[in-house]
Amino acid sequence: MKLPVYVYGHPVLRKECADVAEGREGLAQLLDNMFETMYASDGCGLAAPQIGLAEKIVVIDADGLKESFPECEGQKFALINPVVTVLDGEPVSREEGCLSLPGLSEKVARVEHIRLDWVDADFKPQSREISGFLARIVQHECDHLDGRLYIDHVSMIRRRLLKGKLNAMISGKVRCDYPVKCAPRR
Repeated sequence: MKLPVYVYGHPVLRKECADVAEGREGLAQLLDNMFETMYASDGCGLAAPQIGLAEKIVVIDADGLKESFPECEGQKFALINPVVTVLDGEPVSREEGCLSLPGLSEKVARVEHIRLDWVDADFKPQSREISGFLARIVQHECDHLDGRLYIDHVSMIRRRLLKGKLNAMISGKVRCDYPVKCAPRR
C-alpha cells in the first residue's frame, strides 16, 4: 500500500527514533509498504519517519543509479536499527534531494566510506563496509532516524536562501507527483 510521505515541517521528521524490537507485529507488511511508497515517489531510499513512524527502519533500492554509480547495482535492502560508523576519507560534496523536501536539492558534504551494522527483516545481525554514492544514500536515510535532514548539513546562508520555500512547505504549499502529509495546522 502506498503511504503519504511526510513533508518538511511535520514534527515526526525531527524526532529521534526508537529501536525496533524483535517480533514487531506487522514488520513484513510495513517494509512492503515502504518499498511501494518509495518506488511510487521515485526515490532510492525511505526512512520510517518519512511515513510518520518514529522507528529505526530504512528501505533502500539504489539499483536505478547503477549507470552513474556502479556500486549501487543490485543494492536493495531493509535496515532495522542501523548504526553508521564513518571509516575514513575526506568529505565529498554532491547534490542531495529528499522526498520530504520535494523540489529542493543542495550540495552536502559527506564521507564516502562507512561501516553499516543493522539487523535484517529476520533480525539477523548484518555488517558491511560501504563506499561511494551508496554510502551517501545510507547516511542520508539514517540521518532521518536521528531527526536530521540533509538541509541541516548545509551552510546557514544556504538555509536562509531556502527559507521561503521551507516556509511554504510548512504551510502546506507543496507540489509533487506523490501523496504527501503536511504539518498539522497550529
